[in-house]
Amino acid sequence: MSIKISLELSDSDLTHFRELMRLAIDKIKDLPAQEVISKAEALCHEMEGANIPDFVTQRVTSLKQLISALNDEEWQIPDDEKAEILTSIAYFCEPQDLIPDNIPGLGYLDDAIMIELVIQDMSLDLQAYESFCSFRSAEENRRGSEANINRESWLASTRSELRSGLRRNKSTVGKRRIFSRIM
Repeated sequence: MSIKISLELSDSDLTHFRELMRLAIDKIKDLPAQEVISKAEALCHEMEGANIPDFVTQRVTSLKQLISALNDEEWQIPDDEKAEILTSIAYFCEPQDLIPDNIPGLGYLDDAIMIELVIQDMSLDLQAYESFCSFRSAEENRRGSEANINRESWLASTRSELRSGLRRNKSTVGKRRIFSRIM
């Protein structure tokens, strides 16, 4: 039997978590980017080996996607976006967090909340990366694994799709106007 518990964080609760994030960012500001990434990857690996609730597992998947975006050479993430993601995962580099991770069922609750805050802040970046990964997979299936697929080729394809969609919409609207005049 499972039980569903919903949490509602007030503005002051969110302020508290954001302050914890700020403190974590201050602690890691002198660490090399790869060390921050490695610590976040280690936490994900630790969480995968633990018996964690589904609500945490779902959020760990999103955290792993952010880390993948950082490590993906073809994604060619701009430095400002990379810095934003690195600061977002700073909290996960801190071994002494709000709730000790070894408390069964609750130990990763604070981590899940922080992941959720990061994902909310980075949702558009994650959506773009997911779209890029889908594009890359489709192109590799179509052209072979040797295809040179990167952020620029994805952006060019996305622009082309948008233009085609706009032209189709414009054409459809024009046809509707002509049709309505005839009727």
